[in-house]
Amino acid sequence: MATTVYHYPQCSTCRKALKWLDERGIAHARVNIVEDPPSAAHLKGAVAEGVPLRGLFNVSGQSYRNGNYKEKLATMTEDQAIASLHADGKLIKRPFLVSDDIYLVGFDEKAWKQALG
Repeated sequence: MATTVYHYPQCSTCRKALKWLDERGIAHARVNIVEDPPSAAHLKGAVAEGVPLRGLFNVSGQSYRNGNYKEKLATMTEDQAIASLHADGKLIKRPFLVSDDIYLVGFDEKAWKQALG
């Protein structure tokens, strides 16, 4: 199982999640979410696996506020929203973990333990 964690190095929640993975010996690749956002396929995969589209957005972030996504999301198609997320990694709630068919958004230790063991 190949695990990739999209993270922002300055994000304390991301650092906590990465430490959690390290402490459990869970091998993973680390990708800077700003420099290399997740692919549209990964973002669509998360939605297909039950992550609400709105749940992918970092609603407290500057890109979300400055882009007026609170209003825009109501009229955007899923493809338009996915394209926006892929174009700006700061729009994505982080960390964003992809492991086969597992998609975890944000760090909820209980959810990560359940999904990853």
